[in-house]
Amino acid sequence: MDLELREGVVRTARHATFYLECGPPDGPLLVFLHGWPELSISWRHQLPCFAALGFRCVAPDMRGYGRSSVHPAPADHALEPITQDMLELLAGLGRDRAVWVGHDWGSPVVWSLAAHHAARCVAVASLCVPYLPDGFALPHLIALVDRRTYPEADYPAGQWDYQLFYEENAERARAVFDADVDATIRALFRRGNPAARGKPGRTASIRRDGGWFGGADRAPDVPLDTAVLSPADHSRYVAALRRTGFGGPDSWYLNHAANAAYAARAPEGGRLSMPVLFLHGAHDTTCETMDSALATPMRAACADLTEVVVQSGHWMAQEQPAAVNAALARWLAQRVPGAWPG
Repeated sequence: MDLELREGVVRTARHATFYLECGPPDGPLLVFLHGWPELSISWRHQLPCFAALGFRCVAPDMRGYGRSSVHPAPADHALEPITQDMLELLAGLGRDRAVWVGHDWGSPVVWSLAAHHAARCVAVASLCVPYLPDGFALPHLIALVDRRTYPEADYPAGQWDYQLFYEENAERARAVFDADVDATIRALFRRGNPAARGKPGRTASIRRDGGWFGGADRAPDVPLDTAVLSPADHSRYVAALRRTGFGGPDSWYLNHAANAAYAARAPEGGRLSMPVLFLHGAHDTTCETMDSALATPMRAACADLTEVVVQSGHWMAQEQPAAVNAALARWLAQRVPGAWPG
């Protein structure tokens, strides 16, 4: 079986989506959607694994990233047009349906597909970011903050403070990340720390600190965490983000009202009937689902939900690929047997 990664692109009048592909072209389709500030290569551990099982595996560079179209306005990065990108990708691949897997901002795209386009979803899975039927938007996130860890007087936005920083200081945030992309990637992609559970995460004090990295003008010079990225992986991230900059990726954070309005238009109040898998990051301090109520709305909104805890920080697919692959394979075999190859 050919397990080499192939490259492709789907072009329409409104957008071009570059993607990596692996596995038999006639296999059941799995589509993996990355988050901020990642790339299609974020799924490098998943693509060959599931291709070897007989799946056709596709991972696009999302809007604003890599070799996909970079759009100029923040409003271009709302979930509704991005969801349309994925429907065009699906059509360009010659398919009507897929199993969709998302992480970080890729997860709200997967949830949007499931809520608005259920007929295009065999099943859906998410790493770290649970489903919020009212929309992945700041008011709904802040309402679910664990106030034992983040007292409202000290942390009014809880761990979501960094998203307010993007809204209030978009140019500053972009400039700091762009100032030294090599150092930015090394500083952001760190393994999870079990000792951080129950303690305020660094994203809770970004505005108080005057920005990311303690308010400095560039990221600190820290060693590469090879538990998450190899030197070669790091170089690929750096090359791509130097080329595009952080303007597009950061714009995903600037559409809370539009994203909430989009969620409100979902049929059936956003209730999901297809099989759903959610992987909790046990050591994820931003998308913290172990002690807070962040995952509670998802449980009420999903008719067929499987939950698995992975001993990982936020970069789960890269930090704990074997655990992620095992959880996905087990769920597919048990809850989505009709999608299993052969």
